[in-house]
Amino acid sequence: MARRMEAGTLTVAILGATLITGLALPAQAEELELGATATFTSDYVFRGISQTENGPAVQAAFDASYGIFYLGMWGSNVDFGVGDPSDIEIDYYGGITPSWAGFDFDFGAIFYTYPDSGPGVDIVEGKAGVSRTFFDALTVGATAYLSDRDYQAYEFAGEYGFTNKWWMFTPSVSGLVGFVETDGSYVGADYTYWNAGLTLGFLENWSADVRYWDTDNGNACFQFCDARVVGTISASF
Repeated sequence: MARRMEAGTLTVAILGATLITGLALPAQAEELELGATATFTSDYVFRGISQTENGPAVQAAFDASYGIFYLGMWGSNVDFGVGDPSDIEIDYYGGITPSWAGFDFDFGAIFYTYPDSGPGVDIVEGKAGVSRTFFDALTVGATAYLSDRDYQAYEFAGEYGFTNKWWMFTPSVSGLVGFVETDGSYVGADYTYWNAGLTLGFLENWSADVRYWDTDNGNACFQFCDARVVGTISASF
């Protein structure tokens, strides 16, 4: 089982920093907002690859935002198979979310850690994303992830939220296409992944999601990146 990839640079990482100086930041009354999310999923899939050997996962996130700034942490059980001692993943993330001319930006960093593994397995990624919402219902966006290892990932995503409720549910459909590009000793491990799914919001802070995942990477990770349907239920506070 592949954990994520292994080892490169963040050279362009913060191309976002240069852009930010030209962004018009909205004037607003800033206040600290805290949030948490609890999730159960039938399979923890990351960029098309199961991180739990096709098994279920329990996950939790805690985050704080103040104006355009945000910080948070996220955790999940993991299983990378025989020979890998990792049982848990804890990620730390932070960044800023400015807006300009109808576009929403997200510049940040993510630190993936595996506390019960040996040294040298933790990973840092820089993130630069942009999205825009049309007709108050359709949101499209693109995000680049630049790692301190020999890979980069690029995603293009879209989501449409229906204006009418389905009985007690608030439905939306979404999907993404992503591409992992490798270099160094990992040349030849490039692959594409994608998903599409239906999310039903209910009881104000609950959601249920059914999502189809697939990749073109079947030869590299056996049954752990084959086509699959994943069910997820979450509660946010």
